[in-house]
Amino acid sequence: MEDELEDRVLYQTYLSYMKLISKIGGGINLNTQIGPINYGLHIFRHYILKPEMLALAGVVFLVIMYLQLVDAWSRTLLGRLQLSFTKVSMTKGKKLQFFSGSNIDGQKQSWQLDTGNIAAYAVQGHRPRMEDRFVVVDNIKDTGVSLFAVFDGHGGEFAANYAQEKLIENLRNKIYEIKNLVKDKKYIKETIIKKADEEKEEKKDKEKEEKKDKEKLISNTTQKDRQNSFRRTISTATDDGPMYKLAPKSRNVTDPELLQKILNLRPITREVHRSSSPNHYNNNNYTPPPIESYIDRNGKINYGKLLTDEVLAADRLLVEDAKKNLDVAGTTALIALLEGTKLIVANVGDSRGVMCDSKGNAIPLSFDHKPQQVRERNRIKEAGGFVTFNGVWRVAGILATSRALGDYPLKEKKLVIADPDILTFDLADHKPSFLIFASDGLWDTFSNEEAIAFIKERLNEPHYGAKSITLQSYYRGSLDNITVLVIHFKENAFHQSS
Repeated sequence: MEDELEDRVLYQTYLSYMKLISKIGGGINLNTQIGPINYGLHIFRHYILKPEMLALAGVVFLVIMYLQLVDAWSRTLLGRLQLSFTKVSMTKGKKLQFFSGSNIDGQKQSWQLDTGNIAAYAVQGHRPRMEDRFVVVDNIKDTGVSLFAVFDGHGGEFAANYAQEKLIENLRNKIYEIKNLVKDKKYIKETIIKKADEEKEEKKDKEKEEKKDKEKLISNTTQKDRQNSFRRTISTATDDGPMYKLAPKSRNVTDPELLQKILNLRPITREVHRSSSPNHYNNNNYTPPPIESYIDRNGKINYGKLLTDEVLAADRLLVEDAKKNLDVAGTTALIALLEGTKLIVANVGDSRGVMCDSKGNAIPLSFDHKPQQVRERNRIKEAGGFVTFNGVWRVAGILATSRALGDYPLKEKKLVIADPDILTFDLADHKPSFLIFASDGLWDTFSNEEAIAFIKERLNEPHYGAKSITLQSYYRGSLDNITVLVIHFKENAFHQSS
């Protein structure tokens, strides 16, 4: 009986299983002979071609294609970046070097340079694209002048690329042209000195004419007019808080000499205010100054004036091109020229340079332009703008630096300017061990002193610590692109380029 019961259970199980299979197969009669091809078509028609199955398959297909396209696009883009940033142009045996590409852990894109006593390292970091650029030009066309630059782009790569290519190229050409003029002693004597003397004479003549006009004005002014004029001056000073007090018996002042001093003060105040915000880079009729204007009568080159003029000229052209392309990108600019022991640093924005002197002290080579600074905040307010806190202090709630190249919507309203600060150093006085130039991605996680101490312990590394500090900044949580350029002066190597 037990065996019979087990057989029945097995039989019923078998029948249930076969019925289930038959149902899945589309209700096919198991007793009917059907070929495998017809059976497959039957399953395909009843199950695969259902609308819900087709919709699901379409979604899966699109997802797979999207992943493939993104992967292919990213690989192609990275390949193009590697190709474009490994450009090397030869200028009389000297290299103009931009950054070259490699991979870190197969994911994070990096760029590096290691040549002589100069090393640089840059990572894209947590940003979706790399907008930093750096340039090293060692001994521009055998002039004895070297150039180093760091550009930190924002809002796209257009502005940083423009500065890297146009601004640097113009600077190189100007320096080469000026140095050739300086070599021509006859030209200096016949042109530069002669022109300087003429300008000096013109200035003297102008001062004499102004003095005569003022004397004439004073002589033609009646005593009553003088008293009224002086009372108005006192009233104006009292409104802002008097800077001095008159003696009780000195209410009616008629001293022509004192009156002349007051008249001399007023136009000077207006002139200083007017020139405090130069805007010739926005002038479409702007013409570049003559090349000899950068050379004084002793044959010395005014690199500070050259850097200022070239930065503003590049910004003017960049803004014009950006308007045509509707590109709102901008970039900071940190540019250093080294000739012998003289170091000239121009800064626009919040990239920063620091020097390690012979005593190990951190000497700032530049100062950041931040919207919250009193000078910058007041300038922005005078232009009709405002500064708000949105994670960091920002101009009009948008830009975290108050000076930059590009950014034409903010530039048109003069909320952001491109005027560089120029600092000049004599390296013979400081006897530096090394210099650091870096984008703000580094300074978000390192102070000047911390960066100097960190590099000082790693000067024996292949990149003089530039690679180590860049990666350390990334691991500390910097959310920006990070670029670090280190110039190591081995045994006061700067003397060799004198």
